[in-house]
Amino acid sequence: MRVEGNEKKAFVAACACLAIGGLGFRLVMSQLNVYLQKEPVPLRTPIDELPSMLGDWKQVGKDQQFPDAIIEELGTKNFLDRAYVYKNDSAKGLFQVHIAYYTGMIDTVPHIPERCWGAAGLVMFGEPELRSPKLDLSHFDLKNGPLQPSSGLRYSQATVKDLVTRKDVTVNLPLGDMKMTASIFQDPKNPGLTFIGGYFFIANGALTPSALAVRNLSFKLADRYAYYCKVQFSYRVREQPEIAITMFDQHASDLLQLLLPQLMRSLPDWPALESQSLTPAVSSS
Repeated sequence: MRVEGNEKKAFVAACACLAIGGLGFRLVMSQLNVYLQKEPVPLRTPIDELPSMLGDWKQVGKDQQFPDAIIEELGTKNFLDRAYVYKNDSAKGLFQVHIAYYTGMIDTVPHIPERCWGAAGLVMFGEPELRSPKLDLSHFDLKNGPLQPSSGLRYSQATVKDLVTRKDVTVNLPLGDMKMTASIFQDPKNPGLTFIGGYFFIANGALTPSALAVRNLSFKLADRYAYYCKVQFSYRVREQPEIAITMFDQHASDLLQLLLPQLMRSLPDWPALESQSLTPAVSSS
């Protein structure tokens, strides 16, 4: 097949336009501090190094280990599945705590009780609703944390002890109101039991109770990095749903007061990453 000279020139010109356009697009995105490709960010410490004792809450049994097929379905190897009991009495409170960490391109659909527990044979009682765990803010420093440039909001801070050095470490807490999405389930084969699954997400330094909103938080164009962490509490009690959800609120508030600062010690220090995102990345090409 013969190619005429004019056609060859047109083909070369088209390729040149595509190359120049691509380079120009990358340059404009860099000048605007827009990041379409998110960089992963590692945990500061493994999630499974969270303390086995959290105030009156104590770990019972060993951390749950999943087979490879379940890990593949979960979408991450950075997870913790652990049971905590309140004051050594499971009748007073036994929470299964599940924490899963994702970073880089946020394309994993979060596993939540509304989707998963029904498939396991449980029946949802009513609709999912927002719950507001009551944290004692007097334990946190609300005034001296770093400022988020984009919103003008200030991160709260908490102090935790390093498990190795036993020295106090200051951690930055996520922005936003602490809310959880909670769903109540019952087992048709055992109607006396009530199951409650409550969860929230920490995404790029902010809180959300929504599995849909987590992607918006973790994929802002101005953020160079991307991560999110799902925190889920599973609770089972032999009470009617109305009583069970009140008990769940009380226990979730108490456990979160101690768990959240420890978890933020493991998660990336987002204010530090934000300051890096304000400096354009240097391309290696």
